[in-house]
Amino acid sequence: MDRSRAEAYPLRRREVVSTLIGQRTDLLIVGGLGAPTNDVTAVGDRDNFFPLWGAMGGAASIGLGLALAQPSKRVLVITGDGEMLMGMGSLATIAVKAPSNLSVVVLDNERYGETGGQTTHTSARVELHMVAAACGIRVVGKIVTAEELEAARGAILEFAGPSFHVVKVRAEQEQMILPPKDGAYLRDRFRNAVLGKEAAKL
Repeated sequence: MDRSRAEAYPLRRREVVSTLIGQRTDLLIVGGLGAPTNDVTAVGDRDNFFPLWGAMGGAASIGLGLALAQPSKRVLVITGDGEMLMGMGSLATIAVKAPSNLSVVVLDNERYGETGGQTTHTSARVELHMVAAACGIRVVGKIVTAEELEAARGAILEFAGPSFHVVKVRAEQEQMILPPKDGAYLRDRFRNAVLGKEAAKL
């Protein structure tokens, strides 16, 4: 496993997240456990963001359920390679259910960032976008450069999916910027963002 390769990738995770979500409030965003949730929070915590504080491997499945329940809204899952490796079975279900409003983006630094930076299988021969394609997900891609990220933005944020993109990002330690930890608060604010305050009271 090549540790030095991931340290040389040109894209940085928080710049990628900022490019994708900016200040948009029309997306429903699910953040995978650990660094991806911190990345979204660093760009700007928001009511339309549901961060996972646990349930490793569950981000894509939660995004799938949300996309099926809210077909008129775009759902964006931002997660990491370690989290996605634990939940690969969800890619088959996403392919079968095929919600056109779901996009999954994997920030792949080839590391388990929460447990000390051990290398993940994507540092060897595992290509998550090829797993997604083999499952039958319609739009897949691997992004390494800023030009490739810009070219893929439409597929990720606008075009009919489901879509699955791996973004190779530099392996580096970022300052932890944590979202709120109160589960009831996170549930309620996200429900209000999805349904509106009046509907959420029902």
